[in-house]
Amino acid sequence: MRYINRVAGTAVAAGALLLGACSNWLSVDSPNVIDDALVDPVRDADILARSAEQNFASAYGHLIVYSSWFVGETDVSETFPTRNEFGRRSVVIQNGSLDTDVWFPVSQTVASAYKVLDAPLPDTTANINYTRAGLFLAWSYLFMAEQFCQGAVRGGPPLTTADMLDSAASHFTLAISRGRAAGGADGNLLANSGWVGLARTHLQAGRLPEAITAADSVPAAFVQNLDYMDDLASRFRVANRMWFYVRDRGSIAVAPIWRIGPQLARGVVQNSEPRLPWMLPLATGPTAYAAQDGFYASDRGFAYAVQQKYPGYNTPVRLASKLEADYIKAEAQGTAAQLTLIAARRAANGQPAYGGGSGDPDSVRTEFFTQKGFDFYLEGKRLGDFRRHPTNIIGVPVAGATYWKPGFAPIGNQVCYPLPINETDNNPNFP
Repeated sequence: MRYINRVAGTAVAAGALLLGACSNWLSVDSPNVIDDALVDPVRDADILARSAEQNFASAYGHLIVYSSWFVGETDVSETFPTRNEFGRRSVVIQNGSLDTDVWFPVSQTVASAYKVLDAPLPDTTANINYTRAGLFLAWSYLFMAEQFCQGAVRGGPPLTTADMLDSAASHFTLAISRGRAAGGADGNLLANSGWVGLARTHLQAGRLPEAITAADSVPAAFVQNLDYMDDLASRFRVANRMWFYVRDRGSIAVAPIWRIGPQLARGVVQNSEPRLPWMLPLATGPTAYAAQDGFYASDRGFAYAVQQKYPGYNTPVRLASKLEADYIKAEAQGTAAQLTLIAARRAANGQPAYGGGSGDPDSVRTEFFTQKGFDFYLEGKRLGDFRRHPTNIIGVPVAGATYWKPGFAPIGNQVCYPLPINETDNNPNFP
């Protein structure tokens, strides 16, 4: 595509004197815009599949940040009323951030994945581009199912959480099959990610035997990270979202319940919980909140507790792992397995042995999800956990309670997000 660069009249006149012999001299190519008519889905399948992956990587950060406010992993150190609605668990359908920051990015991933899946590519059973697009379509469906109360795909009818989970399971299964058939480093990585996603999907759906089988299929020590970069021209698109919302916007502050152990007033915390590093880059004292090193909360006037799990724009973010598969299996197996994993994770992180009663499954579950909360802090898993076991997830804002900052209504009782009005009003299949 081409665009016309508008300049002042005097500059145009001066340029005309120099370039009078040229035609269309104000028309230039934009390297960042691609003419859709020039894209061949078969020829460009690799680019399109990787675009779907990048769309998901960009959406993933939004899904993590907004859900962290919703379940109390972070405080909304932010002035936007729309974002404070997430912190209050009271999100209205007109919420612009719900639409542009959460629903649109994950829906964009779905649309871009289907660009590949709808193309007549060769070898549908082992094509790596089908594998990649199908995997990130499945992850998108899973996050829609976990975080939204309803789903909608490609302008279709309203879908229930169960519908979305079934679709996610179907596409994870296809990605696993295609990835294993494709082989190689990429094929195996995508297939193993699919096993983790499938286990998580079955767990969310209550299909516990299937969740255990899928979790057992994940190889030892497996990890899939999504990579990010520090590109000043497009940080909102390609940078680590959690660090972006710390450094560029001051929107997320580690919630008090997660600030475990002694900390320093300045610098990196000397934390007794190594899985959740954070810092307080502010002067000491109850009112002396002079910012250090350029860190400010958007909503000034309180100590800004900065997460240090992601300390840079280019810090990768874990998407899938054998550790998550171990948690899924233990949750599905019950109290004894949960106690075993609790003991292992405490020992691995220098914590004393769990002192809770082994005969009280509810207390064990709470400790189990607390350990999982440390292991997967700011990785977008806790909202799904909350929907399965709402009474065992510490730190979630309590319905009816006073919001932690003044000037806002009390905490609401939502357990998932509504679809934004831009989806429901423009989709003819919605009443």
